[in-house]
Amino acid sequence: MNSTAEPDQRSAPPEKAARVVWALAWPAVALNSMQLVNNLLDSSFIGHLSTPNLMAHGGATSVLFLLFSLAMALGTASTALVARAYGAKQHAEMSEAARQSTSLGFYMSLLLTAIGFFSASFSAQMLLKTGETEAIRLMTEFLKVYALGLPAIYVIQSLAGSLRGVGDTKSPMVISGLQILLHIALNFVLIFPPRPWGFLGITIPGANMGLIGASTALSVSAWMSAIVYLLYAHKTQIGRQMPWQLPSRAWIGRILRIAAPAAVMAVLRVFSLMAFQFVLKFSVDGGPATAALRVGFAIESIMFMPAFGLSMAAAALVGQNLGAKQPERAERLAWAAAHHAALVTVVLCVPIFLFAPHIAVALLGDKPEVVSAAVSLIRWLCGTEIFFAYAMVMIGAMQGAGDTKRPLWITIVSLWCLRVPMAIFLALPFGLGMGSAGAWAAMSVSQAIQGILAVIFFRQGAWKTARV
Repeated sequence: MNSTAEPDQRSAPPEKAARVVWALAWPAVALNSMQLVNNLLDSSFIGHLSTPNLMAHGGATSVLFLLFSLAMALGTASTALVARAYGAKQHAEMSEAARQSTSLGFYMSLLLTAIGFFSASFSAQMLLKTGETEAIRLMTEFLKVYALGLPAIYVIQSLAGSLRGVGDTKSPMVISGLQILLHIALNFVLIFPPRPWGFLGITIPGANMGLIGASTALSVSAWMSAIVYLLYAHKTQIGRQMPWQLPSRAWIGRILRIAAPAAVMAVLRVFSLMAFQFVLKFSVDGGPATAALRVGFAIESIMFMPAFGLSMAAAALVGQNLGAKQPERAERLAWAAAHHAALVTVVLCVPIFLFAPHIAVALLGDKPEVVSAAVSLIRWLCGTEIFFAYAMVMIGAMQGAGDTKRPLWITIVSLWCLRVPMAIFLALPFGLGMGSAGAWAAMSVSQAIQGILAVIFFRQGAWKTARV
């Protein structure tokens, strides 16, 4: 969708802005819905393995977030650069921005693959309780296999970000949707042993790899998807992509000016999650709480899934309209995306709050302590998820403009100045000793502060003059 081809709509009614936003957002929301199903099935498959597998998977969550978030930071830069050039009708600049972003992402991923592979054991020992030998072993092996898929993940995020920059959210929906289907199929085959299915006595093949099968499915499906993205890219406006070519020094500087604050924000977010897990580790119910974390986040993704898609739309629309010298339209469309995200989030929160115990049991089976911790986490998050919806869209809009510094400050204040200290005080014995309930409360309150700060910074309007 070429949103910048439309005339200036300053006097258009609000519903026109909503149509513009949703035309770009619905494929992203559809893709996120598929990803949601994938995450829930992933959690369900792993949730029916042994408790050490659950603990290993929960412990790996923050590491996965870190590595994936860095890839998304590069995707943020590619969207901002490509969208700005696209809106200004500078097509050569647009194609070069896509190529340089993909190349830089590929070479950065090779470095991170080596770091992730060789630091897997250290990460597992840091994030899991001492003495949980089997969980530590499983987490180490899980992270090593996942690290091998990082180059593919970084290529995917760079190319998907570039496609969104030109207003194409449908192609990432299709290609990444196929990746999700492959991932689900591989999970089904690799995690479990061979087993009968149905009354016909058909035997479903299975490799019985357990948690390692899950990470293998992630890496293999990512590589298949990356190949498809590369083959498809040369048929689109962003042109042929050759990630193995070295990026130029000038473009590295431009990309990192946007990506570096976003990457630092991602690192701070993930390290705050690691610190949060470290707090859980020493709380009175640390084992079940750690095991519940991944499942709780998977259920929470139901609530923020539309906001995430609308955030992607806001990023592309803001970048395009700033390139077309229409900052007022950029602002109006961003607010439309944020308000719709908040509305949909509230609608989703109510049934999830009410039926949280049933959802947790369906995903975790007969594990009462883990189920109880997951339900508590979900209900605390439901209380402030609307603020998180505003945070996602406002931050996405600022990043689409190339302003990644203010979102970084929002992260520092909400997570490091509030969430982590509050979790320590509420959860641990030398504070109020509330255990995981105190940690969940800290997460919920900091989520609300994050949304309030995002709205304040966006209203100030400094993002309109961001240089890319």
